[in-house]
Amino acid sequence: MGIQHRGFATSERLRSVAHHLIPGGCHTYAKGDDQYPVLSPGFIARGSGCRVWDVDGNEYIEFGMGNRAVGLGHAWPEVVAAAREAMTHGANFTRPAAIEVECAEQFLDLIGTAEMVKFCKDGSDATSAAMRLARAWTGRDLIAICSDHPFFSTDDWFMGTTPVDAGIPETVKRLTLCFRYNDIGSVRSLFAEHPRQIAALILEPSRGEEPVSGFLHEVRRLCTENGTLLILDEMITGFRWHVNGAQRLYGVDPDLSTFGKALANGFSLSALAGKREIMSLGGLEQTERPRVFLLSTTHGAETHAMAAGIANMQIYRREPVIEHLHRQGASLRTQAEQAIQRHGLQEHVRIVGRNCCLAYATLDVEGKPSQAFRSLLLQETIRRGVLMPSLVVSYAHQDEDIARTVDALDGALNVYRMAMESGVERFLVGRPSDIVYRRYNTARPVSVAG
Repeated sequence: MGIQHRGFATSERLRSVAHHLIPGGCHTYAKGDDQYPVLSPGFIARGSGCRVWDVDGNEYIEFGMGNRAVGLGHAWPEVVAAAREAMTHGANFTRPAAIEVECAEQFLDLIGTAEMVKFCKDGSDATSAAMRLARAWTGRDLIAICSDHPFFSTDDWFMGTTPVDAGIPETVKRLTLCFRYNDIGSVRSLFAEHPRQIAALILEPSRGEEPVSGFLHEVRRLCTENGTLLILDEMITGFRWHVNGAQRLYGVDPDLSTFGKALANGFSLSALAGKREIMSLGGLEQTERPRVFLLSTTHGAETHAMAAGIANMQIYRREPVIEHLHRQGASLRTQAEQAIQRHGLQEHVRIVGRNCCLAYATLDVEGKPSQAFRSLLLQETIRRGVLMPSLVVSYAHQDEDIARTVDALDGALNVYRMAMESGVERFLVGRPSDIVYRRYNTARPVSVAG
């Protein structure tokens, strides 16, 4: 690809400082050093469209897109202009800003199943507020989550179900139950084992696999039958599967739903939306039920984030963003799978997910998931100018970007194949990456790159 790599000297200097000042070295575990090979950019300086430049000046075609928070592309001019204009008038006031009403109107018109919305800054706050609302509405304590979906919140009700449960009381852990996606029997069993005790059932409409045999509709029916609120987590699907949300695509009407990620093209804005009778428990008008203290955040309605969200939603309305994501994702999948076949690695490297939100699986010689081989694939694509912790496309990814990416992947797969024959340790520089959900850290240096 003709990439001239400048090394990672500046990133290395920043890494040691970051880990001294910040637990984990960053503010999102998915962006941590343990998730990447040693030979990788530690810090990004800027982005434009589908490209980013690290602090050492290396350029990459990027496929993480801010952990799926950037749907259009980095620094999208119209969104940035709207945010900049709003900021010139002030970001935060003692009373609400008029733009809060405008943003709510735009959002609710787009997501037609919801009647009220409350904005905040991240997905965890939105989903946790949904749990509080569901418990208040039903008078119940138990929550059911889909165990096949990897992340719902940093709060105790979810983290207590993971290996990273230090600091969470056992009594809290026992309040969360688990079921499996596309396994309606596991849902029925929960309701049978805990009759009239489950306040809410939460799941993503899809994680890439399609709901089968009317799964989502049967879940909806069971929740209604048992007086349980159905909550759809659309943090990822909301602005990728369909412009009106995956709930519109699949024809499912939830009681509550949460949105975020690409809602404001990377600006911090998320949403809890739902039926008026439930959402109004957090309002000032209803007097029949105890009041719910629902999402009170000082920065939840910053004007520039609202302006970015409005501009973003307007672009999605008038331009074929969703269609582009699916089309470019399909092209990337097809070409990547052809490259994998050329190297005879179809049993060891797999493209997974929906076209608009692709990921990949890396398997070792025995066909088992391998962090070492994942690290090697990342290392070798980074060498060739592509940063791909996933294969998530944006509106900015054009045909040329897909072609250059496949070219980089082809070169990386050649190294992968040799590592299958001679051992991955011969080709991977330093330690492999690790999984996020682990009880203990491995004793090892943060970095060994020089």
